[in-house]
Amino acid sequence: MDGSLDFIQWVGEDMSLKILMCLEDPSDLVRTGAVSSSWRQFVITHGLCKKLCLRMFPEASSFTRVIECDHMGKSVATGTDDSAEWTSLVTEHKVYALLSRGLTTSTREKNCMSDSIFASSTDNYPEESIKNTLEQSDRVNNRATYWSSKGESDPAAPETLIYKLSSQLCLITEVHVHPFQAYFQFGFPIYSAKAVRFQMGHPKVPLEKYRDEVDKFLDEQDLSDDKFVWTYHSPEYPMAQENRLQKFKLPEPVLCIGGILKVELLGRVQTQEMDGLYYICINHVAVIGRPLSPLFDVKMIDERGKCTLTYNPYTFSLKRVELIKEESSSQSHFRRFSESIRTWEQVIISTLRGAGPLMIDDNDSDHEYLD
Repeated sequence: MDGSLDFIQWVGEDMSLKILMCLEDPSDLVRTGAVSSSWRQFVITHGLCKKLCLRMFPEASSFTRVIECDHMGKSVATGTDDSAEWTSLVTEHKVYALLSRGLTTSTREKNCMSDSIFASSTDNYPEESIKNTLEQSDRVNNRATYWSSKGESDPAAPETLIYKLSSQLCLITEVHVHPFQAYFQFGFPIYSAKAVRFQMGHPKVPLEKYRDEVDKFLDEQDLSDDKFVWTYHSPEYPMAQENRLQKFKLPEPVLCIGGILKVELLGRVQTQEMDGLYYICINHVAVIGRPLSPLFDVKMIDERGKCTLTYNPYTFSLKRVELIKEESSSQSHFRRFSESIRTWEQVIISTLRGAGPLMIDDNDSDHEYLD
């Protein structure tokens, strides 16, 4: 063995990079870094976990900086001089490995909707406000609950609904829209749109600027479409004129950075007998996916969408810690392998193997959206 060569030294740096970049699972990269100190240095120095994350989710290119927070929520010191650069690389390696796994883990999805922000028009405010679309039922306290646009003589006239998601970082897979059937009008008309399209992005300035002292959004005109930057645009989907929750699956899961969803309702199909004008009415909107907070968050989003990714390891609940311990004790063969690995790397590998799902939600109330 005295004449043996390290694999990376033997094939060379460039070829080693090409080989390792063929890996598709972040856990494989973490295991590669656990082989030896030289392999660990190679993986970290070349930012392989970050490159894999960007390859799987190009939206992550918006992150210009990565910060790890301590138990007080403050940035962990990175040291000085030569140690600062290495500490920064280690932090990036750790955070991007965990983020990649969090984005690819198969966990229960939920409705990520948090609040309504803006409607391009409303027929009777507040009775027919966009707020009503947050309710899954079409009746509350024996009253119809829905959003209605203003009437238009042009059937091609579009409408826009804008919503705030439950986290500034969400992985979105589907959007659900339920057109409203006016059961109180003759013929029970359904006021759907011809088609629907979705955009995701972030506000140009923090939304807190548009909130009043009771934490409600101010006049809808203050939060019109031009107050946001849209970084994702979905294909156009036809909408059926049917009284049911219609599910629109995105071509690929989308990492929404900024936590804002726009629903574009394109074209009208139903006139109201009373005035002969075309309307669009929506009973309910839901956005299905996984919020990545509080473990991950973003700060300082500028108009170009550039921001800082923050990692908050101390947000793990006691339940998550117990899950990691339980899984570690039941997998003795893997524990022996990881005994020589540094403490934070043990956490990464335990998480990557599914011992501690990054996003665990004990609230199962939203599972009906996936039936």
